[in-house]
Amino acid sequence: MASRTFTALALAALMAGGTAVALAPSYADAQAQSTHAAFVPGRHIEGRIAYMKAELKITDAQTPLWNQVADAMRANAKDMDGAASQLRHDPNAPKPTAIERLETHAKFEQLKAQGTERFLAAFRPLYNSLSPDQKKSADEMMGGHHHHHRV
Repeated sequence: MASRTFTALALAALMAGGTAVALAPSYADAQAQSTHAAFVPGRHIEGRIAYMKAELKITDAQTPLWNQVADAMRANAKDMDGAASQLRHDPNAPKPTAIERLETHAKFEQLKAQGTERFLAAFRPLYNSLSPDQKKSADEMMGGHHHHHRV
């Protein structure tokens, strides 16, 4: 149960693509990690899309609306991946200043907000087409008292 809850929360945090950073290390830590492992927010986007589709039990009739949601998720992941790739820098370069870190944070927050709007525009028509049971699943994935991420 706890694993499913965590997975659902992670999925909910990542649905908008931009919120991938919510579960990732801080932006400054992402810069430091560039020498160890690449910070790629959208790395598992296709798995997240498949998981969400399966959990919502998307029907053939809902597939066109679902495809718009999946495309929004992919676009959000692509935008976040592009922004994260800009964080990678020469490990011998001086550490970012406080201002540079705040600017990076602001950029990610802006991307996250844009991603949420994109996701919402695609998700709303799908949600309206869902059965009551599907809506219940969506509501559990996107909310609940354990959900503290901004989606």
